[in-house]
Amino acid sequence: MRIGVAATPDVALPTLNALLASSHEIALVISQPDRAAGRGQAIRSSPVSTWAIDHKIALIRPESPDELVGVIEDLDCIVTIGYGVLLPEAILKLPRHGFINLHFSILPAYRGAAPVQRAIENGELITGVTVFALDKGMDTGPVYCSSTISIDPTWRSQELFNELALIAPAAVDAALKAISLGQEPTPQIGQASNAPKISKEEAQIDWSQSAEIVLRRIRAFYPAPIAWSIWKGESFRVTEARVGTTFVSPGEISVVDGCVTVGCGNDSAITLVSVIPSGKKEMLALDWARGARLEIGSHFG
Repeated sequence: MRIGVAATPDVALPTLNALLASSHEIALVISQPDRAAGRGQAIRSSPVSTWAIDHKIALIRPESPDELVGVIEDLDCIVTIGYGVLLPEAILKLPRHGFINLHFSILPAYRGAAPVQRAIENGELITGVTVFALDKGMDTGPVYCSSTISIDPTWRSQELFNELALIAPAAVDAALKAISLGQEPTPQIGQASNAPKISKEEAQIDWSQSAEIVLRRIRAFYPAPIAWSIWKGESFRVTEARVGTTFVSPGEISVVDGCVTVGCGNDSAITLVSVIPSGKKEMLALDWARGARLEIGSHFG
């Protein structure tokens, strides 16, 4: 098949590499325009744009979906992977077999922008990927195929994304094969749920919650927006933590036997592993604690 790929993040790269090595022809890559990013707000291309340039594949970065008119009609199908743009129904009908989307959940569960993060936040044990035909709804189209994996209890969103990216190529290949054989996708079945985008405000740690909930949220919100608290009036981000065994009051910080422990609700605690203090790079929590000269009774928040 002569296909296009509309994608933006690096999680799409394993599927792009697999498609490049397949019998399909990647005739076009569509990605979001270059954006300012990082502290210096330097203009950067998306990982997918860089991939397309490196592999000398035709690339467009439209400011508006209308720019796709007259460009994609000769394609058999377009695969979208985290493209980040809601496409109008008129655009979805332009390729011969429309658009299919790789979604990082087992639909209809966790429709929306943050399925991986919400699955970890909610303590799910199993998730996966689904490839479905795009329609005018939000992740509501009929399904070609899906694949599941178990969620390791130590994984953060970054690790889970990486694992899902590895099973994604086979799912996309199965969907393209079904399309080439004229097989129709099947309607979604089951209880639908939503996975809305996570705001910075939502990622603030509530130390009155149990350690289990706090840990799930720390894992879920890494690498973005990253769970955070307040230390001496400034933002303090927590990138990795584990269950603690020294119990102190919620938000109180204690250093015992080389472990930086913070109290949580329900007489529980977490041990900080790595953190990002305001204005600094990621570091081990113990290194931060040594430099912070903590006093007895020091608290976050």
